[in-house]
Amino acid sequence: MQELILLLTQKTKLNKNQITNILQLLNEGATIPFIARYRKEMTGGAEDDVLRDFHEVYILAKRLLERKEEIIKLLNQREQMTSQLHQEISEAKTITELEDIYRPYKEKKNSRASLAIKNGLEPLANLLQSAKLDKKELESRAKVFVKGSVKNSEDAIKGAKDIIAERFSDSAKERNIIREMTVKHGMIQVKAGKKFDEQGVYKNYKNHSEKIAFVPSHRYLAIKRGEKNKELLVKITIDSERYLDTLKRYKLRDHMGSSKEVLFEAYKDGFKRLLFPSIEREVSSLLKERSDLGAIEVFGKNLTQLLMTPPVTGKVLLGADPAYKTGCKLVVLDENGAYLEDALIFPTPPKSDYEGSAKKVLELVKKYKIQGVAIGNGTASKETQEFFAKINKELKGELKYTVVSEAGASVYSASKVASEEYPNLDVTVRGAISIAGRVRDPMAALVKIDPKSLGIGQYQHDVDQKLLTRKLHEGVEDLVNRVGVDVNSASASLLSFVAGVGSRLAKSIVEYREENGIFKTKKELLKVKGLGAKAYEQLAGFIRIREGKSIFDNTGIHPESYKVASELEKIENISDTKTLAQNLNIGESTLRDIIKELAKPGFDPREELPSIPFRDDLTDIKMLHEGSIVSGVVRNIADFGAFVDIGLKNDGMIHISQMSQKRIKHPLEVLSVNQYLSQIEVISIDIEKGKVGLSLNKI
Repeated sequence: MQELILLLTQKTKLNKNQITNILQLLNEGATIPFIARYRKEMTGGAEDDVLRDFHEVYILAKRLLERKEEIIKLLNQREQMTSQLHQEISEAKTITELEDIYRPYKEKKNSRASLAIKNGLEPLANLLQSAKLDKKELESRAKVFVKGSVKNSEDAIKGAKDIIAERFSDSAKERNIIREMTVKHGMIQVKAGKKFDEQGVYKNYKNHSEKIAFVPSHRYLAIKRGEKNKELLVKITIDSERYLDTLKRYKLRDHMGSSKEVLFEAYKDGFKRLLFPSIEREVSSLLKERSDLGAIEVFGKNLTQLLMTPPVTGKVLLGADPAYKTGCKLVVLDENGAYLEDALIFPTPPKSDYEGSAKKVLELVKKYKIQGVAIGNGTASKETQEFFAKINKELKGELKYTVVSEAGASVYSASKVASEEYPNLDVTVRGAISIAGRVRDPMAALVKIDPKSLGIGQYQHDVDQKLLTRKLHEGVEDLVNRVGVDVNSASASLLSFVAGVGSRLAKSIVEYREENGIFKTKKELLKVKGLGAKAYEQLAGFIRIREGKSIFDNTGIHPESYKVASELEKIENISDTKTLAQNLNIGESTLRDIIKELAKPGFDPREELPSIPFRDDLTDIKMLHEGSIVSGVVRNIADFGAFVDIGLKNDGMIHISQMSQKRIKHPLEVLSVNQYLSQIEVISIDIEKGKVGLSLNKI
């Protein structure tokens, strides 16, 4: 444990005391959200993201120590361990460094070098590597090794060179030199492959080269996708001749005799045949990992912004899932998001039944006092928007609409979750419910859908899927716990992200609620089957009970601090938190959090963010021209730009160069998903393709 703690102090910015406490909490089964929120005194106030990063380093550090033990055990069993080797292994700081040290000792059963060793040529290799002989003496000594499958002295020398080539390729020093050289100065070379399409999406990569150190995540993932589709050929290169020249001048400078050239041939073979191909694979993996993490980070930030979109509360909403032939599916959700009624209208071609459709909508509006419409942005969305814009005029602006990304709605409607929630409704109606739910409470609606289906990613299907799933789950978990969850209205999907809950316990909570009615106190959760004291400790602070017996149950105050909270209610002046914390025998950070919660019971951090905009007009691409000013909502963000819904069939695109008059490294520095942009300039229009280029630079 001490070795692990020492390693973690070297690899993180946390001190020994913090690390010891965090490890203790993790070993006790505490979750990251719980540790970040309710154990600040033990962690020095480390936030969720710091603790997540620490946990990553912790896992890697454990793996490094376990691998060290494994290697030491193997080398001891083979009687290959020396004190110097043991020290090198012990001092290794990374898995890569450790594997480089161990590489010469790995058993290689089918290599050319292992065959040469089997043929007894290792002494000749040692002799050649000493480079103390001229070429004639080497050939004379080689004759001694002619036996068995070694037919002549040329075979013997060739086998000796194979042994030296492998030794050279296994050298930790040389591997590190080539690795650093490749990462810092190497180039990625891309050419047309067997199935290359001159007019396809990879046409700009036909003859493309770029320095490895500067290739962005999205471009590398695009190149790798092209390689997978056999449209592109990809390789990594370095200045091999310069390296070999340096190698010859410095590594062989003290060697005498004409056999020096033979030795250089062995090193050259080791570099070209073994060492560089190995490093090329390693750097390719490193580039892929780096690109995956970059894409996942963008995806995670987009998802966070999407889920943090403020809910539209206190309104009865109409959800509309547009279509042509099959009609537009409508659903009505009440102020709390509960399903009330559904209907089917045909306002778009081929039927274009405006009168019948309008009559049905107006009936629903009157019956339920509907105050807003959420329209999906898929097929027939533009025509459906035109329909509701016309109705809104008739109602003198009383029925404004907003357009919602319907990505993943069909995935949800056919899912097991949807069939359990709405067993008696058609899948098309469930899709409309999902669309309306994304306005009513985006977080509650969207956690039911695989994030990869939400249309906010960047090459999400090309990255490491396990890593993507884990990172997104962690991000959603942190977000849900930051906001808090109403246990009396939340679905099992939403509850499953609460710290200490999980899918099985979430279902048990919902089943208990359905059988026994709403929870009146947090403590009542202990009656749920399978929910023990440890789970209760982890989840209790993140649960909200809006109309509970205690006001504290509608706050982020943990039940373990209710006694202190009760004392605080009696105190009028709470200016000196340090002295007060000492008097109440509680940490000052925890005390401040309690005071903050008491000031705003039931506070939702999403309330501080801009709300979803409702509109009553419509954008027509034929009416646009360069210089037109439009408004819109950011739907997706990638490394190179942002896609904005401005009321057209296709989203407009703001390239990163058009986002700010100042230089920015990433669009996320200035924009966020679901952000409303009131003034955007149109800088290019392609009516035939339905594409619009946008800019924020001149606004």
